[in-house]
Amino acid sequence: SWGTPGDINAGAAIVMDADTRAIIYGKNIHQQCYPASITKLMTALLVLENCSLDETVTFSERAVTDLEPGAVTAYISAGEQLTVEQCLYALLLESANDVANALAEHVAGSIEAFADMMNERARELGCEDTNFRNPSGLTDQEHVTTAYDMALIANALFSQQTFLEIESHDSYKLPATARVPSGLNVTIGHRMLRSGNAYSDDRVIGGKTGFTTASGNTLVTMAESGGRRLSIVVMMDTNPKHYLDTQIM
Repeated sequence: SWGTPGDINAGAAIVMDADTRAIIYGKNIHQQCYPASITKLMTALLVLENCSLDETVTFSERAVTDLEPGAVTAYISAGEQLTVEQCLYALLLESANDVANALAEHVAGSIEAFADMMNERARELGCEDTNFRNPSGLTDQEHVTTAYDMALIANALFSQQTFLEIESHDSYKLPATARVPSGLNVTIGHRMLRSGNAYSDDRVIGGKTGFTTASGNTLVTMAESGGRRLSIVVMMDTNPKHYLDTQIM
């Protein structure tokens, strides 16, 4: 650690230089935690590495029903289709869990096979304490990662220009579906990326929010300024302290 930025509420937190992997600040960085929807950063990375944006994703019955009660969705029905690009907007801005399932099946043939791909890619990136069981981050006792490992995953996304372009949008309108004939308008969840609020920060160029009862608030933030690129992760946090902790760090 290069310094202590005051009292950090998060149970685990890290600031990592994205180019050198230097740990600028760390707190319980190797403690396994439930990630919740920051999991979707790995899902997006694999989709971007394995798919073209114009590919067609067909939603299966399992994709739209294998969900926790109250899980965020894009209100897609079985048999409906979106492009990979449209799915990525719904995945990253709205955190749609039905879309995460559909993308996993599109890439790997099944959710289980995609989880295997996630874990293999995580190991390639240097993650040693991560075990992904699904593409969305919905609660599973064996679905765990660490602040350090999530920073490594965020580092990899700095080179994905499509990811950064999607994350630069406050909102995006999906095409009409049976359940939303007017087309669902999805909005970015990460408030530091969203313009016009108390947490807006021009240095922030990417990231992802997460929350379940088991995980608490999780947050990954990618920032760039003056030639330095940082990946900041907080886990086991509360709202709005996950933003305040990130601002402090």
